[in-house]
Amino acid sequence: MNLRKYFIRALHRLQKGPGYTYKELLVWYCDNTNTHGPKRIIKEGPKKKLIWFFLTLLFASLVFWQWGILINTYLSYNVTSSLSIGFKTMKFPAVTVCNANPFKYSEVKHLLKELDRLIEAALERILQPTPGNSSEKSLTPPLNLELWHQIPLVLIDEHDKDNPVILDIFESNQAAGGNHTSVGNKTADGNQTACSHQGSDNCTYRNFTSAAQAVTEWYILQSTSILSKVPLQERIRMGYQAEDMILACLYGAEPCNYKNFTQIYHPDHGNCYIFNWGMDEEALNSSNPGAEFGLKLILDISQQDYIPYLSSAAGARLMLHQQKSFPFLKDQGIYAMAGTETSIGVLVDELERMGYPYSDCTMNGSDVPVKNLYSQYNTSYSIQACLRSCFQNHMIETCGCGHYMFPLPEGVNYCNNEDNPGWAYCYSSLRSSIRHRQICIDSCKETCNDTQYKMTISMADWPSEASEDWIFHILSYERDMSTNVTLDRNGIIKLNIYFQEYNYRTISESAATTIVWLLSSLGGQFGFWMGGSVLCLIEFGEIIIDSLWITIINIISWCKGLKQKRARAQYPDVPPTVSELVEAHTNLGFQHEDAGTLPRDQVLPPEPGTPPPNYDSLRVQPLDILSPDSDAE
Repeated sequence: MNLRKYFIRALHRLQKGPGYTYKELLVWYCDNTNTHGPKRIIKEGPKKKLIWFFLTLLFASLVFWQWGILINTYLSYNVTSSLSIGFKTMKFPAVTVCNANPFKYSEVKHLLKELDRLIEAALERILQPTPGNSSEKSLTPPLNLELWHQIPLVLIDEHDKDNPVILDIFESNQAAGGNHTSVGNKTADGNQTACSHQGSDNCTYRNFTSAAQAVTEWYILQSTSILSKVPLQERIRMGYQAEDMILACLYGAEPCNYKNFTQIYHPDHGNCYIFNWGMDEEALNSSNPGAEFGLKLILDISQQDYIPYLSSAAGARLMLHQQKSFPFLKDQGIYAMAGTETSIGVLVDELERMGYPYSDCTMNGSDVPVKNLYSQYNTSYSIQACLRSCFQNHMIETCGCGHYMFPLPEGVNYCNNEDNPGWAYCYSSLRSSIRHRQICIDSCKETCNDTQYKMTISMADWPSEASEDWIFHILSYERDMSTNVTLDRNGIIKLNIYFQEYNYRTISESAATTIVWLLSSLGGQFGFWMGGSVLCLIEFGEIIIDSLWITIINIISWCKGLKQKRARAQYPDVPPTVSELVEAHTNLGFQHEDAGTLPRDQVLPPEPGTPPPNYDSLRVQPLDILSPDSDAE
């Protein structure tokens, strides 16, 4: 019962409102608030009142302006980077070594035979561009120009800058073309052409300032089409085997051999071998810094068996990376030159980025919309893997086949000239498309935690002239069990990889602005300009609530008044009073003797104590009359 009374009183209190008008509420706030300025507005004279009103409005505007800047700064989620240096026993990095040449020429020569004859004839025409000076017409058997017509090479003669002449290498006639421009200042520049299909005018051109660059790129593109049809196991067999390439291995004081390396196939470099990858066993720790505690390798790259038009650089390609990560040697690898001893001192940088909303990084790639095609190697996520997977996905969607240099999803084949005649045009268009490139950049994310290896590289000739005789004899005997020297300076590489020191640097991000910073900055600005505090804000909130309360009550009263006006318009007569209703009942003939002569609807009820009549009683509807007291309650 008490609870009901409480709710009734609370309801009546809500109906009454705060009991102020807007003016009274504003005066009460200015007189009671702890904020400086409003009190002076109501207590000073007319002139000072105007000055204080202007100053209060000005400083309140400055407060809100500063608050907007502070909130915008907080919502920008800026970070600060801090550098710390630590000392600990560290895991030795994974080391990937490859040959700069992906295949032994003796193993793939039969596949590239027609392509080699074609490029040799093209080089002859490039060196002797005048028609009739070349000898490819006398070649037996004749050249297979089918590959050439799909992706031809042309020369651009710029003796006349305004009207350059385009020369097809295997065509005797010359055509003038003002729409083709050359790159550079050479008289004859290389130009690679790829068309959607043979004889089509829908072509794309790649210009080169040197014919050497054009020939190399053209040969790589054509060999890609040929090698894409070769099964993976056959390509592995045609590459350099670990027992032939890795002649000696020593990690710290422990001997090792090619069996301690994990073999993977890399499209750019063929067979690659990874030491300390951490896939099948725990990663190795380095006991101490210095060259004597690192990894020492002697490699044979067999330079005499290089493919002449595919690999113009000779040496070993190597890369240091984290365990269980895929090595992207084309982006992050370095070369080691033949006939040298290369020493690589390593320093470690650990990067720790903050995640969303401070940066758009990912922990493991699970929130990246691109399907990682490199997951088939059971490797961790990296932005390089994401970008290449994104490009391969676009290649499959656009061209209907995948590029040879990237992994394939299930059910898709690599592009080749036989099954996909226009793949080179599609690939070139996609490669030069800024829109597709930007889509991949926007889709891929950096990893939040990363480890980078900074290398200091030094080289020296190895072996020296005084020691090369006995070193080559020993290495040749150990590999081939022969007393004859089968190795030479052009194929031998020695590598020393070690930690320079155990100091590692950690570059970590932290939030530049926190919620504590935001609250203190907001309070500082409010206190500086207006002398306010949190309680002043509560007072301001209170007056806002009261103003809304008064507004709601006024709206309800206005609605009630509008409803009463509509009712009066529907019933224009004035309603009878209580005395008039009583008099009307009396005049109906309550004392008439002949009640039976009255109409049935005019017969009054009998007096108390008399038996009820035989006709139905009249039913008088009660009138709900609210007393002034109940309304006041």
